[in-house]
Amino acid sequence: MARRPAPPIDGVCVVDKPAGWTSHDVVAKSRGLLGTRKVGHSGTLDPDATGVLVLGVGRATRLLRFLTDLGKAYVGELVLGTTTSTLDAAGEVTGTFAMDGVTLDDVRAVLPAFIGEIDQVPPMVSAIKVDGRRLHELAREGIEIERKARRVVIRRIDVESADEAGVFRLAVECGSGTYIRSLAADLGTALGGGAHLRNLRRTAVGGFGLTEARGLDELELLPMREVLRDYPGLDTDAAGVAALVQGRLLGPGSVAMRSVAPLASGDPSVSAVYGPDGDLVAVVEAVGDAFRPVVVVARTGPTAEPV
Repeated sequence: MARRPAPPIDGVCVVDKPAGWTSHDVVAKSRGLLGTRKVGHSGTLDPDATGVLVLGVGRATRLLRFLTDLGKAYVGELVLGTTTSTLDAAGEVTGTFAMDGVTLDDVRAVLPAFIGEIDQVPPMVSAIKVDGRRLHELAREGIEIERKARRVVIRRIDVESADEAGVFRLAVECGSGTYIRSLAADLGTALGGGAHLRNLRRTAVGGFGLTEARGLDELELLPMREVLRDYPGLDTDAAGVAALVQGRLLGPGSVAMRSVAPLASGDPSVSAVYGPDGDLVAVVEAVGDAFRPVVVVARTGPTAEPV
C-alpha cells in the first residue's frame, strides 16, 4: 500500500535568532527542521543581532507582507566616541572622538529630535536594493553610493547608563524600516562626536515577543489563526467562508467584528476573517459596506481541512 503523504504544515514560528546567523541562514535551517521548503521571514535582522525573527510556514508565507509592516522593538547599546564602517561593532573603526564628558542627561536631551516621523539615511551595509543590487553587496566591494533619506517612525526611545563609561543602554519602539544602527550614529553626531551600536536585540515584532520566541533547536509552530493576531478580526459563518473561497464579496450581514485593539502598525486597510471554528480564512479589505478578499488561505475542495 502506498504511503499517504504527510499533511502540509502551516503557521508561524517565532525564532530567537542567534548572533552570527543571517535571516536567510535561519530560514534555510528551519526548512530542514520543519520538513518543508515553504518557509520565509517577515523582515531581515542583522547577522550580529539577536532576537525575534518571525517565520511564515506553508500557507502563512502568503501573509508575510502583512507582518513586514508591523512595528518593532529593540534594545541595544550606544557606544560613544567611536564610529565604524558598518555603524555597529562588526565594522572597522573610522573615527574616534573625545566624549568622556557626555552624561545621561545630555543623551536624553537630544532624544526629542528623534521621536516621531524623521528622515533617516540607511546604512551602506543593508539589504536595500539600488539599481538591482543590494547595498551590502556594493559595500563589500568597497563601493559607497549616496543614499536617499527615508521617512521612518520612532515611537519611543528610553536610555539609561550602562556599567561601562561612555556606553548607554537604548530601548527603542519604531516602525518598519527603521535602522537602529543609523539611529545610534545620528545620536553620536547630535552629541557632538560619533557613536556606533553594540549588542542589538529585537524584542518584538508587532505582538510577537521574546516570551514565545524559541531557539532553532526547539522550534514551535503556532497555528495559522495566530499569524494576523495584530490585525482587526472579523468572524463569519460557513456561507461566508464559501463566498471568500469563491472570490466573492462578503456582505455586511455576513460578518461580526471582533473586539480588538486598534492597529498600531501594519496595513490599516485590511482585516483578518475567521470561520465558525476560529480558523483563519482570508484577509479582506472594505469596499463600501462589504468586504473583498485580498488573500484567501482556506483550503478548498471536498477534502478541505481547517487552517
